[in-house]
Amino acid sequence: MKQSISGKITIAPQVLTTIVEQTALDTKGVRALGARPPHIRDAEGRRAVGSGVEAIVSDNTVFVALNVEAAPDVNMLALAEVLQRDIARNVEHILGMKVARVDVAIGDVTFSEIVQE
Repeated sequence: MKQSISGKITIAPQVLTTIVEQTALDTKGVRALGARPPHIRDAEGRRAVGSGVEAIVSDNTVFVALNVEAAPDVNMLALAEVLQRDIARNVEHILGMKVARVDVAIGDVTFSEIVQE
């Protein structure tokens, strides 16, 4: 039987942005996070900003916007869908918060450097 213990629980906003950043960087086809995070315009709440990430938390619900640089050899629509799914799953699993929306912007395509001999 679970016992309820009173007290305040606080999760720093950087925890949320770190989860989003690491999920994105661990996704095949993502070369880097975007230089600037996109801006969430239609949600109110506590705002957290990281490298290429903005998140807003309101009533235990999360809104995420992500900007990434993609590899040129991936299907970008499929990449964005994987990012949406994996970010929502990780935030819900790790933090126990509901994810209302994950907006993904692919801001650039990054080609690997050509090695010349």
